[in-house]
Amino acid sequence: MAQGTVGTLLASTSYVWYGNVKATLKTSRTAGVVTAFILLSDVKDEIDFEFVGTDLNHVQSNYYFQGITNYTNELNIPVTDTFGTYHTYEVDWTPDTLTWSVDGTPHRTLSRNATWNATSNQYYYPQTPARIQLSLWPAGLSSNGLGTVQWSGGLVNWQSPDVQNAGYFYAMVNEVNVQCYSPPSGAKVSGSTSYIYDNASGTNDTVETTNDATVLKSQLGTGTNMSAAYPSQIGTGSTPASTSEIPTIPGLNGAGTGSNGQRGGSGGDGGSAASGVSGSAPSGTASVAVSASTGFHGFAQNPGSSTGSLPQGENILQGSLFAVLVTVVGMLAM
Repeated sequence: MAQGTVGTLLASTSYVWYGNVKATLKTSRTAGVVTAFILLSDVKDEIDFEFVGTDLNHVQSNYYFQGITNYTNELNIPVTDTFGTYHTYEVDWTPDTLTWSVDGTPHRTLSRNATWNATSNQYYYPQTPARIQLSLWPAGLSSNGLGTVQWSGGLVNWQSPDVQNAGYFYAMVNEVNVQCYSPPSGAKVSGSTSYIYDNASGTNDTVETTNDATVLKSQLGTGTNMSAAYPSQIGTGSTPASTSEIPTIPGLNGAGTGSNGQRGGSGGDGGSAASGVSGSAPSGTASVAVSASTGFHGFAQNPGSSTGSLPQGENILQGSLFAVLVTVVGMLAM
């Protein structure tokens, strides 16, 4: 993380809907510098490990439901020298419980029942498909809110020894290990490609696993019209309109806006539309040991919901972007 930047973010492109996620890493250090290992959903459900650069002997565990701020959710976990020593930070996330562990030792367990909010009549518990993120960010910038700066230990010192020696602040990530659990009982499964929300409430009972497309044909596309493309011809004439000025999505054949990815092209339908696409789910069958825990709750957003065990034989969430085990060796630097 160099001066003048907003930090570095590594994020998975596939989603986890309950599972076990571990990251072995060394953090950065210094006032105002925050290292983070989190799970974040498209509706802002969030599960956090955060490391403030002035406190190398604690990690902050935290969670949010749909981005609703509640500062009482944070709890410090003791750890030794997060900058100089690799530690493994682990999130075990099921529909009923959420456990934060360090080096294999559980330090905090949150019960879904403990998050019941009688006013809104729902659980304030992370419950929707999330992406894994590893980041390093300058919370201690003068442009940030005073509370954020104070929480991060003060303003960033860009003349610190780490910056002088390396040219930037850095964190080291040695390994990321992901095990996805099968969907809870009551899950809506009609495919194996993507997660969508069928209701704007964005709770777990509105999530559906489908075969809907997850890639926009062009920047004209949306979650409700994935294959939208700029027309190859305009008006009644036969001369194709110029599309060189239209933004395109890299990675398609030719990176163009036509129906087959070519500029002005017309072949192919570009895939089906997806309503409210959240993100891609892992495809195929992965040889992952799926949790056989029982007693997980279903999807009802009230205390009287029925219970059921995790169904076996579901392939959709038995893998992830990282498959069974991906070793990520690198430096978070920018």
